[in-house]
Amino acid sequence: MKLNKNLAISESGFAFNGSTGDSFLLNETATFIISKIKSNLSREEILDALIKEFDVNPITAEKDLIDFLNQLRTFDLLED
Repeated sequence: MKLNKNLAISESGFAFNGSTGDSFLLNETATFIISKIKSNLSREEILDALIKEFDVNPITAEKDLIDFLNQLRTFDLLED
C-alpha cells in the first residue's frame, strides 16, 4: 500500500490532497493508520498495531481498518 504522492498530512491530522484541493480532518485512529502506511507496514501489521494501540477486539479493528482503507481508495488517496 502506498499513499497518493499528492497527499500532505500534518501531525495534527489535517490532510490535503494537492491534486484535487480537497482537505480532510483525520481523527486519532485515522492518523495512526496513515502513519503506519507511511512506514510501509502491511495491512496485517497495521491491524496488529491497531489492536495493541487502541485495545480493540480484532473483529472490530479489522472492519474499521478495511472501511478506512476503502475510503482512502474512494478518494484516490491510496495506491495498492
